[in-house]
Amino acid sequence: MAKFKHPQILIANHLLDGEVLFMGKAGWLRDHRAAVVATSEAEAEALLALGKAELAANKVVDAYLVDIAISPDGHPEPIHYREKLRTLGPSVRLDLGKQATNTEFGDI
Repeated sequence: MAKFKHPQILIANHLLDGEVLFMGKAGWLRDHRAAVVATSEAEAEALLALGKAELAANKVVDAYLVDIAISPDGHPEPIHYREKLRTLGPSVRLDLGKQATNTEFGDI
């Protein structure tokens, strides 16, 4: 694992529909704002191990850790552009995905 520099969250894609998911306290969520935040290298390694187990169980694909910053309202927000876009939903059709509704994201 790379040297721990920033708090991190675990991100993946749902195996069946490809939706972007974030690891919450009780399992996978569609809303990054409720993701579990790793604040130490040990916590990040535990999250990554959980992601690998979920990958091995064929629940998700492409599980990896994302560097985040804590927003003024206390929620984790990805630092890098790619993951910022992944929190919004598809960028080619604004009538689909998370940006198409103003409702809460729900969980898996």
